[in-house]
Formats: sequence, C-alpha cells, structure tokens
Amino acid sequence: MLYADLKMKIAVIGVGSLGQHHARIYSQMQDVEFFAVCDSDEKQAKKIAKNVNTQYFSDYKELIGKVDATSIVVPTPLHYQVAKDFLEAGVHCLVEKPITDNVALAEELLKIANDKNLVLQIGHIERFNTAVIEARKYIKEPKFIEAQRLGPYNPRAAHIGVVMDLMIHDIDIILTLVNSKIVQMDVIGAKVLSQTEDIANVRLKFENGCVANISASRISIDKFRKIRLFQDDTYISLDYAGQNLKIYQKKSEVVTSMSDIKIIKPKLKTEEPLKKELEHFVNCVKNGKTPLVTGEHGRDALEVAIEIIKKL
Repeated sequence: MLYADLKMKIAVIGVGSLGQHHARIYSQMQDVEFFAVCDSDEKQAKKIAKNVNTQYFSDYKELIGKVDATSIVVPTPLHYQVAKDFLEAGVHCLVEKPITDNVALAEELLKIANDKNLVLQIGHIERFNTAVIEARKYIKEPKFIEAQRLGPYNPRAAHIGVVMDLMIHDIDIILTLVNSKIVQMDVIGAKVLSQTEDIANVRLKFENGCVANISASRISIDKFRKIRLFQDDTYISLDYAGQNLKIYQKKSEVVTSMSDIKIIKPKLKTEEPLKKELEHFVNCVKNGKTPLVTGEHGRDALEVAIEIIKKL
C-alpha cells in the first residue's frame, strides 16, 4: 500500500534520550499522523506524549494493527523481537543502529521485510549528515581513510561496547565509500569504565588496496568526530559534528607550493541529520522507495563490528 495521498499513521517505540527526538520530529511533520509513543517506562511515555501532543502506550504490541510505520528506538538487545513483531504484522520499520546484536537475527528481519515488501531502514544517521552528502561528490577511489569518533562516557550505553555504540557509524560510512571486500583486520582495544570495550582502534585493509584506520573512544572529555580521506589528487577533511567540509585538490602534476593546491570549502546548510533521516523514511514508505540505508547495509556494518569485537 502506498500513502502518497494519505496520512500514514506512525509511532515511536522507546522514547528515551534518542527516541524522544524521533517523537519531536514526527510530531512536527505535516504529512503523517503521529499516532503514539510507547515506552515500558510508563512515566516517561506519558511525559513525552504530553510534550508532543499524542497518546502513549507501555506495551508496543497494543500498537500492532493500529499503525502503518514505526521507529524502533529501544535498547539493542530488544531490536530483533520488536522489529520482528511489527514486520510480521505488515508494519514498515526504521530500526536504530545497530540493526540487531546478532547477524543471524538481522538476516531473519531482512527476509521478513523482503517477503512482505516492507521498508526496513536502519538508523545510520551520518549518511544524512550534510557534510557527508556533499563529500560524496568529491570521493572517487580513496587510498587511505582515517576516522576518529571520541566522546565522554554515557552509562546508558554501558550494555554495548564502543564498537557497537560509536564505531559502527564509521564502519557503515567506510563500507559504502570503499565498496570492496575486507581482506585484513587488525584490532586493539580496552575496557576502562565498563564491562565492555570503551576504546578501540581497527585497521582495515580492503581488496582494492584501500586502508582504513578507525578509532573510537567513550572516555574522552570532548566530542571529536572527524573523518579524513586521501586519494590520488585529493585530500578531504570532514567534521561530522560541525557539518564542515574542506577539500584540497592538486592543480598541477608537480606541487611546488600551496598555490598549486586548490582549497574548496563548500557552503553547507546545517541541518539536523535525524530530521532528514526520518523524512527520508516517511518518503520511502509513502512512495514505495528503497531507503538509502537498507537492512542489508545494517547487516553488513553489524557483521564487521562483531568481527572486530571477536578479535578484541
């Protein structure tokens, strides 16, 4: 069913620190009926529902049969069961990253979505970052990529390690940019504040020769989220958080001074990536389109993340 001329009913399952922003954004959309929020913490569900002027539930199963689409923003270990229940009922799903905590379970969700011709979008939000979208115009065949994602410790994510919590964003971006098979993986990391890894570094070597060095830490005082890409004639520096982009291009075969380098600083309109992501999800559901971040993309990033964790 397409909703091009109808208002689709949508709900958010899990309205904690991130889910409440899903609710805020949906509540401001003109072309959807924001039907409800749901959270096992009834007090939190009631509070967010009041903020965004909708109804609330404490059991997500009560929404099955009442909505056309849903954002699933519950803790990672619950992704599979909640998404499975909605998909089997014919409900389109946006599942926050990582898709699940197990590749086999991710494959099962993919099969259900494909069999029922449903949109299954995964919340790899950096794909909707204005700087990332602009940078793609300049990226051809990267030879070396360096990504760093550092931030302060947040106890709410203690149930998963820094690889699943933070690094998976860069894994997804790099897999799509390089588009080649990983042939070698070197990993190092440590537990510092939690029972899972809090800092990790991985070096990936791809079949096409590209090398990517990825660092993630949640024991840093300041937030630092950058990626740098090097290719034959171009160096690209991207700041995810600031949505800033600089491109350095060689103007002549031999560089003798900075005047032989062209520096491009695109003027980017700062937009909320989550808003762009949710608008994209709604558009895909309403018009029967394939999302930018498919369930397959989510599974591929998860597979690499799990392999990194195993090596740790």
